[in-house]
Amino acid sequence: MQKIAFVFPGQGSQVVGMGKDLYEAFPVARRVFEEADAALGFSITELCFQGPEEELRKTYNTQPAILTVSMACYAVLREKGIVPQIVAGHSLGEYSALVAAGVLEFADAVRLVRKRGQFMQEAVPLGQGSMAAILGMDRDKIVSICQQIEAEGHGVVQAVNFNCPGQVVIAGEKAAVEKAAENLKAAGAKRAVMLPVSAPFHSSLMQPAAERLSTELDAITVSDAEIPVIANIHGKIVEKGAEIKASLVKQADSPVLWEDCVAGMTSFGANLFIEVGPGKVLSGFTKKIDKEVENLNVEDLASLEKTLDYFKEVR
Repeated sequence: MQKIAFVFPGQGSQVVGMGKDLYEAFPVARRVFEEADAALGFSITELCFQGPEEELRKTYNTQPAILTVSMACYAVLREKGIVPQIVAGHSLGEYSALVAAGVLEFADAVRLVRKRGQFMQEAVPLGQGSMAAILGMDRDKIVSICQQIEAEGHGVVQAVNFNCPGQVVIAGEKAAVEKAAENLKAAGAKRAVMLPVSAPFHSSLMQPAAERLSTELDAITVSDAEIPVIANIHGKIVEKGAEIKASLVKQADSPVLWEDCVAGMTSFGANLFIEVGPGKVLSGFTKKIDKEVENLNVEDLASLEKTLDYFKEVR
C-alpha cells in the first residue's frame, strides 16, 4: 500500500521565475498568488516572476515567496486528486506543511513568514552571524567540536541543520563559525562550505526572533492538524494546535532535525515522497537518508507532468 508524504522546501530554493508557468496554466495556482498579494499588500507574484534576484534573496521576501510557490504547487496537486497522508517541511517549509494540514490559514501564514524573516534578520546585525555546511563527518563529532569551541570562549557556534548523513549545517557568530569550520576540516571533514546567508538561522542567537514570533502566533488561529505533521524540532508527529504553536516558536532558535523528520515519515509508512515547491534539495536529502523511498517533485509544468504520469502508471 502506497503512503504519500508531501515535503516542502525551505530557504535557498528560491529562483526568479518560480511558479510562473503553473500560474499561467492553472486558475487554482493563480488564486494562491492573488491571495498572497492581497494578504501582504504588495505583489509577491511580481517578485517571484521578475525578481530582481537580490530582492528575492532578502529573507523577509524569500520566506513568503517560497511559501506562495509551494502552496500554488500544492493547490494544483490537490486539484489533480493527489493528496498526502503525512506532511513535513524544512525550516520555513514547515509553514507550508501546516497550511497543507489545515493548521494555518494561507493568508495568516504568508504574513507570518514575512514577519518571521524580518525578526530573524533583526535578531543578529548583518555581517555578525554566519553559517557553514559541513560535509562528510559524523553528526555527533560535529556537535562535540562546536561545543568545544564554545567552551574555549570563541563565541556561539552550533549544529543547526541535520540534513542527511554526511551533511550538517552549523551556525553562530562569524568568527566562531570560521574557527569551527577550520577545526572540523582538521578533524577529518571532507569539506566546510561557508553559506551565503544573512543570519545564523536556528541557532540560539535567534532567541529574540522566537520571542517575537510567539507574540505573532498568539494573534492568529492555530488549529489542530487534519493530517499528521512531522515537526522539525524532534522529528515526531504533532497534531494539537497548542503543541504545534509551541513547536513553531521553538523551531526558530532550535536545530532542524531533517534526517529525523524523514525517519518519522518512513516509520509512519510513507514510501513515496513528493517535494512540493521550488527545487529538489529535499529529494536529494531523502535519497541519502533512505534508499527505499521513491521521490518525485512538483515545481513547474515539466515536473508536474512527470508526477502525473507516474500516478497514471501506478493506478
